[in-house]
Amino acid sequence: MTHDAKQAARISLLARRRARTEADRATAAARIQAELISLVGRLRPGRVAAYAPVGREPGGPDLPTVLADALPPGADLLLPVLCDDLDLDWAAWDGPQAMVAAGRGIREPAGPRLGVAAVATADLVVVPALAVDRRGIRLGRGGGSYDRALARVPATVLTVTPLYDGELLDELPTDPHDQPVRAVITPTSGLMVPSGVVPHTSAGRTGGR
Repeated sequence: MTHDAKQAARISLLARRRARTEADRATAAARIQAELISLVGRLRPGRVAAYAPVGREPGGPDLPTVLADALPPGADLLLPVLCDDLDLDWAAWDGPQAMVAAGRGIREPAGPRLGVAAVATADLVVVPALAVDRRGIRLGRGGGSYDRALARVPATVLTVTPLYDGELLDELPTDPHDQPVRAVITPTSGLMVPSGVVPHTSAGRTGGR
């Protein structure tokens, strides 16, 4: 039943994303990027693990470039590399020219793989989702890749998901293996800690619902 409920939610959320205009997506991406730049400026992380948005995912296709440019000198940005078993390896971002096409429509860095545990060395982790609920539970696309990755992230590290407005929900169907995030970013409200999540000290200004 949980599987069916998740699939129904995915279908609905993806349809809503498809209905967004290009102008709406561009405005949302600019606001999300600005909020992430501000967060990176406050945290000054030595390493960030993030992702390259594809299709209509929030944040825009240039999100890795924006994040890399915002990092302090000497810091690096890791992006995921999809493994055959749908786990996530990681590699350093070396610019858009070093990205290659991979499975499931994603693009990934072509550089040396750092291992699945590399995400545990990040000081800030930015992960995608179709929605997040008040407990911080995220709904992904069903492969379980980010649940495995998030399980490796220390509790002291801020994990944040960019969303469109309307994608922070009261409750999502959940399984025992689902890993929560500690904050979300939406275009209108900026950085927020969902109301059922203990605020993370790195989150700074937060809202809630």
